Amino acid sequence: MAPPIAAYLAVFFALTTAVYAAASSSGYHNHTVGGASGWLFNSTTSTAATNYSSWASTQTFNLGDFLIFKTNTNQTVVQTYNETSYLSCNADDFDNGTFVYDSGSSSFSQALTISVPLTVVGRNYFFSDAADGLQCHRGLAFEINVNRGQGLPPSLNQPPPPPYIEPPGPDAAEQSPPSTVTLAPTGGATPLRVNALVAVCGFAAEILILLR
Repeated sequence: MAPPIAAYLAVFFALTTAVYAAASSSGYHNHTVGGASGWLFNSTTSTAATNYSSWASTQTFNLGDFLIFKTNTNQTVVQTYNETSYLSCNADDFDNGTFVYDSGSSSFSQALTISVPLTVVGRNYFFSDAADGLQCHRGLAFEINVNRGQGLPPSLNQPPPPPYIEPPGPDAAEQSPPSTVTLAPTGGATPLRVNALVAVCGFAAEILILLR
């Protein structure tokens, strides 16, 4: 006797659900930092909007994921791979993989969304260095561990363009050969500061793809 059609349907839906779940678990994800609380600091009470370390402990982070910081111009977003910089709550003393995202605006309380891609496996640290590091010391900071997952998508896995080199002039043959000079940082090296408005535009296409 042939099995009833209901049995076939049950197997079909079970397989469809399993495939969908597997695809969802292996895809890239956007993580809204702090959930509904956003990335904010209350200067009146001198407290962070939520416990960001607790929030981070509930998430799984992989290469190619994005952290979405819903914030305003009263805070900054510092991303670093340097634990010393993270523990000091100071982005200006170290340049070992430290990036500061801000709006480039001098206005206070201007709404801002900053999208930061996760491109390095291992420990990633985030904090706000506003108010001379006070916001970081009072809880506006967290660290995460980034897994390899399915690796970086092609849009985040492109090598940077080579540095521009001035073409030789017409009298280059008569000049002495150029010398190579290696520049070393002096004093307090300044980390790369990224205008968040440019960063948001740069990452917008990727986010739209992820949200489809």
